[in-house]
Amino acid sequence: MGSFIFLSGILILFLMIIIFLINFYRNPERQIPPGNNIVSPADGTIISIIKTGAKNVSVRKGLVGKISAFTGDISGQCYVISIFMSPFDVHINRSPIEGIVKSVKHSPGKFFYAKNLEKSLENEKNEIVIENKRLKVKAIQIAGFAARRILCYVRPGQKVNKGSRIGMIALGSQVTFIMPAKGINVRVAEGQKVKAGSSIIADMG
Repeated sequence: MGSFIFLSGILILFLMIIIFLINFYRNPERQIPPGNNIVSPADGTIISIIKTGAKNVSVRKGLVGKISAFTGDISGQCYVISIFMSPFDVHINRSPIEGIVKSVKHSPGKFFYAKNLEKSLENEKNEIVIENKRLKVKAIQIAGFAARRILCYVRPGQKVNKGSRIGMIALGSQVTFIMPAKGINVRVAEGQKVKAGSSIIADMG
């Protein structure tokens, strides 16, 4: 009897893990809104919206971690929007605009660097810059400490459509999005849930 209960528990746990992984790696189709707008690069919750003229911004990653985000290559005045992705959100990242991938830059981050606690909290990140005739934007994929795995599906020079898949981040993670402030009307607020490719985060004037 005891062995049956133990094996049943193991089977239930195994099935729960399979269901979780199937749910985590789901890749649904999305209805991409037409018009002069910018869509969310990630599923999740808006955790911060910053308007800044600084060339470098320190962005916090959840409760633990941070990244240094360079905004000087996008515009003099920028919006920096961070989206937290829980393990239950879809983790496929999508292009916020139609355009050409200008650059892809991966940074491994620093992990448990004992001599400098501040630097030891820097997360792995991957920066994707996309540009069209109207504007340039940057989507930064940020890995968590538990699962440091970022997948990027695009390369420099590649043309992408608004809402097309550009990458994925394993397990709990975050996407920080940078766009010019001039001529942009932000449509989201902190605490709001968004979906990659289908939620409009800003209109272009």
